[in-house]
Amino acid sequence: MAENTNSNESNPYQKQKKKEEMQKQLISFAMSILLTIIAFVIVITDMMDEMFVVPLLLLLAIVQVAFQLYYFMHLKDKGHEFASVMFYGGVWAAVLTLAALGVITWW
Repeated sequence: MAENTNSNESNPYQKQKKKEEMQKQLISFAMSILLTIIAFVIVITDMMDEMFVVPLLLLLAIVQVAFQLYYFMHLKDKGHEFASVMFYGGVWAAVLTLAALGVITWW
């Protein structure tokens, strides 16, 4: 006879994979919150010169965007290659456009 495919029981391998994925998501979420708190403290306490604060905040933002994309938008998973290629293609087009505008403006 055919096996029941609607069983609520999953094999131990799938349970382990889901547990690992949830741990990665929670760690990523905690890191995002930590980066937000660090940025907030840096701005509120006025502990650094503005010349250092802006690049540091941009760096923290880039790291946080990477966490968001890879863990919450699942760009690291198999089966999302097309979305990844489209995203990175868009980023590359934006970088080229900004570089071209910068060259045109300041040349």
